[in-house]
Amino acid sequence: MSDPKAVTWLRPEYEGREDELINLAAGAALVGVSRSAVSNWAKRHSNFPKIALLTGIGDRRVKYVPRAEFLDFARAQLSKKPGPNRPAAPRRAAATLRAEEIAYSERQIARLEELEARQVKALANTRRALKKHRGRLRRAQQRLAEEVAAAAQHARR
Repeated sequence: MSDPKAVTWLRPEYEGREDELINLAAGAALVGVSRSAVSNWAKRHSNFPKIALLTGIGDRRVKYVPRAEFLDFARAQLSKKPGPNRPAAPRRAAATLRAEEIAYSERQIARLEELEARQVKALANTRRALKKHRGRLRRAQQRLAEEVAAAAQHARR
């Protein structure tokens, strides 16, 4: 997400509140439906949660919606009576959904902690390199000043 063009806020009120968002694929996994089911919901239902954030470029865009809105919508969809030609979808207990949400959050925390550790290491390496090059710059500037002073003294003779 380093490219500013790769991030588009469609609901700016969620900017800075990214932890309240969920991408559609993760939402599908969370409520136990396929990604295509979520895609169909988004296309067929005007009350599907509005996209808050788009990341990526071109065909690889990832859509994020508010998690609470998504879960409310999904519960409503999954609790509907089946039509005459469709069998009832298996119901998932709320405790199961919560346990899966907790597991998802724990995986995200582990991933982000690993990312943070890599970034801390990279920052330490950057700071070391910066210190080294600042020292080289000071030494080069000092040598140049000495050479200029020597040349000026030689020119006066």
